Amino acid sequence: MSPFRLHLLRHGEPEGAGRMLGRTDSPATAQGIAACTARAVGLSVTRRISSDLSRARACAEAIGPTYIDPRWREMDFGEWDGLAPEAIDGQALGRFRTDPDAAPPPGGERWSDLVARVGAAIADLSPEPTLIVTHGGAMRAALHGLCGFDLHAVFAIALPYASLLTLEVWDDTPRWARITGLATL
Repeated sequence: MSPFRLHLLRHGEPEGAGRMLGRTDSPATAQGIAACTARAVGLSVTRRISSDLSRARACAEAIGPTYIDPRWREMDFGEWDGLAPEAIDGQALGRFRTDPDAAPPPGGERWSDLVARVGAAIADLSPEPTLIVTHGGAMRAALHGLCGFDLHAVFAIALPYASLLTLEVWDDTPRWARITGLATL
C-alpha cells in the first residue's frame, strides 16, 4: 500500500450529548456541524467517508460530497443505547469500562467486534488522502488496529466532539500519528 494521510474527525455535538449514543440516531446540532466544517478547513483530501448515522453524516456532507460506510458507526450499546450513564447499573457499567469485550452491554457489541468492523473498513481504503467523519469508539478502534494501542491507551486519549486525529498510513502501519484540534470550536 502506498503511504497516505488518514484524517479521522469525530462528529459534532449531537442532540442528547452525554447519553450512551451508539446506534441511537441522534442528529448533530447546528453548532456541532459548524465545528466540524471549521475543523476540516485546510485538509487536503480526495475522498470523504462517513458513518451512516445522521450525527456524523450531516457533518461530513456539510464539508463536501461523502461516501457513506456503516462500518464507521459507533459501538452498539444494546439495551443501554440512548441512556444516560446514571440510568445504568453502576457495577455493570464499571465492568464494561474495565473490559468491554468480557462485559459488553446487554444485547450490545463487544469491543473486538467494533475493532474487526473498523479494521475491515480500513483495509478497504484506497491509498489516497481521506477524511472519515465517525465516532469516538470507531476512532479508538482505528488507533488500536493501526497503532497497536491497547485498550487503556486508546481510552486515555481525549476525543471531544469535532476532534481531529491525523495518521500517516503505509503498509497498514502508521508511520506517525498526530492528534490535532482536541477542543471543540
